Amino acid sequence: MYAVIKTGGKQYKVAEGDLLVVEKLSGAEGDKLSFEEVLMLGGDAGVTLGSPHVEGASVAAEVVEQGRGEKIIVFKKNRRKHYRRRNGHRQLQTTVRITDILTGAKPAKKAKAAKKAEPKADAEATEAAAPSEEKSEE
Repeated sequence: MYAVIKTGGKQYKVAEGDLLVVEKLSGAEGDKLSFEEVLMLGGDAGVTLGSPHVEGASVAAEVVEQGRGEKIIVFKKNRRKHYRRRNGHRQLQTTVRITDILTGAKPAKKAKAAKKAEPKADAEATEAAAPSEEKSEE
């Protein structure tokens, strides 16, 4: 099973056990996180699209590391004007491990299917009783 989640203004396709590097999230190493913005779920049962989010779905994760990304050089220049500026930037990042994908909607569907099966059994019992009454009238 996989999910598409949204965090830090970006979308990520994740599966259980994946390591994911995202923009800085609050929490120390070992803390549990939950991503509630699930845009899509996919697996053996098919694909579930959200509009914009899948209701009741969430992705559980654990913080593995807090760190910084690679250095990016920002260079500005105006030629013939003696203007040059050189700056560096390192983005704060969090590494998380996806522990579980919770759909939230599937158990409710199974319960409804079981309830629908019960009335069919009652209908068959009433149909079986009805023909015997008709025979006694004759």
